[in-house]
Amino acid sequence: MEKLQLLRLELCNPLIFFNIILNNENLSINPGENNEFLLCFRLNPRESSSIEPNKDNFINSLIFSGQKAEVQGAAKVTLPSGKYLFVQQRGLTDKLLKTKWLDMAIEQQKDGLWERNKLGDLLYVRFLNEDEAFVTQVFRAITV
Repeated sequence: MEKLQLLRLELCNPLIFFNIILNNENLSINPGENNEFLLCFRLNPRESSSIEPNKDNFINSLIFSGQKAEVQGAAKVTLPSGKYLFVQQRGLTDKLLKTKWLDMAIEQQKDGLWERNKLGDLLYVRFLNEDEAFVTQVFRAITV
């Protein structure tokens, strides 16, 4: 995988999505031009603080999945405002392949811990189309 640029990002306003149900093992949806998706995972406490996490045990559970397009009667879920470590990659694929974004999240953690950041135990993964390209973004809260 190409080297990702790790950024510190302050999200001033939350990003709001509508809750949808996805199968934790088969996250293969395509955001299309006018939609985007957000996944929120709780990380394994042991792996989420390791400079060399075990990829197979990194994620504990899917907390929620959401889409930007309104879903009638669906609850709202958010990527809260706050300070994050942020990485993104364009053109990985046109589907939400777990192997690709999980590698991004692990590299983000390694770099973040190397730079002595204290990281939260939630991982947010956002998928969207931007300028006719598929974009995968990974957010991890920086705690004080």
